[in-house]
Amino acid sequence: MPFSKASHLPSSRKPSPPAIVQRTLQTRSADVAAAHATASVAEPWGPVLPVAAHLRCRVVRQVTAEMVMLVGERVPLRRDRRRTSCHVRQISMYVCHVVLQISLTDIGHSFGRDRTTVSHACNVVEDRRDDPAFDDFVASLERVVTSVFGAPGGREHE
Repeated sequence: MPFSKASHLPSSRKPSPPAIVQRTLQTRSADVAAAHATASVAEPWGPVLPVAAHLRCRVVRQVTAEMVMLVGERVPLRRDRRRTSCHVRQISMYVCHVVLQISLTDIGHSFGRDRTTVSHACNVVEDRRDDPAFDDFVASLERVVTSVFGAPGGREHE
């Protein structure tokens, strides 16, 4: 005789269909409530991040791009455009880490990169700060980001 799950359980231990439906609904409503409580964003390139870190990185990147466009004098060529977008991303990663004190891992997930790439970007920007014009640009960007988000820990710069 073939083995079946239903045949080996005593009839008193079989759950009734309404009990199964009720447990499923309770589990799903608990999952939905937990998802709303954590308020997170799922991205195709990484794990779920808290909304605050993800959105802060996006805002910093947009502000950086806008400031680069204000500083630039000419329409960039294709190669220059690609290089500019890389610089914008690197500067944004640096500002997110230094000013907002977001971890390298969270920044990497927000930008679709690895934490080691974020570390490299921070090193590149730090090395480029020897140029006075670049240092002034990054300092002004840091001031703008601080004015938008405030200093980490809720305190403003004195």
